[in-house]
Amino acid sequence: MGKKICALTMVRNDDFYLRRWVAYYGAELGRENLYVYLDGKDQLVPSWCDGVNVTAVDKIPGQVVEAEKGRLGFLSDKAAELLRRYDLVIGTDADEFLVPDPALGLSLSEYLDRADIKTSISGLGVDVGQHTGEEGDISEDGTFLSQRHYARLSTRYTKPCVIAKPVRWGSGFHRIKGHNFHIGKGLYLFHFGYFDLGRIKARFEDPSRRAAGWTKHLERRSKTIRLVTERKAGDWESWTRFARFVQTVFRPPYAWNKPAMFEMVVIVRIPERFSKII
Repeated sequence: MGKKICALTMVRNDDFYLRRWVAYYGAELGRENLYVYLDGKDQLVPSWCDGVNVTAVDKIPGQVVEAEKGRLGFLSDKAAELLRRYDLVIGTDADEFLVPDPALGLSLSEYLDRADIKTSISGLGVDVGQHTGEEGDISEDGTFLSQRHYARLSTRYTKPCVIAKPVRWGSGFHRIKGHNFHIGKGLYLFHFGYFDLGRIKARFEDPSRRAAGWTKHLERRSKTIRLVTERKAGDWESWTRFARFVQTVFRPPYAWNKPAMFEMVVIVRIPERFSKII
């Protein structure tokens, strides 16, 4: 019998990404092993979340930084509870998808079942953008990666998102307090939060996000679209191999338990073999 694995996330007014998150992790792990927390009891449980453990909780208070610390503290506590019944817990935002390379021929659960995970494992961070000269608005009808072909290899999304013991995640799942991280070979964390210019503009116009202080954050993250549009894309195989090595060996001076890559901007073209997954 393999490892028991579950996944958790927290969202507020974000059905677009949550639909994909539930579809992907539900197919990989079983919908009964998904735990979704709605940030605010004013949130309604989506009708399409049948079979998923969905709970509306009191809204996490505060502006961006304070609220994010509260959110990850809450999710760390929930993950610790789940580890009484599960061998592994996957924690991600709803716009993040942990994917083994299709070339390995393994599902996510098969990959994690075979992995030797002492405390945590990370996927190499792949921040998907929109090449505005080639790619139009995202359509909900097709897979994301059939419509988006470029990404930045990003230390920001090389997150210790799979845990085997109770830990305290830092804000955004970006690190685990008091523990190092390990990047799994052939494992990737795809981030889609800023892969569509139209959706970014819509977020700018969301009054609740402006009130919570998200404007500068959204402006900063939209940089990915500019980079994938303006820079020449390199070879996926060679650059992911390089990035995995560098991020494993080097650390920023301010956080030994986060990966570093010398502020390099590495844009790659995503191989076709990923196009039907998400």
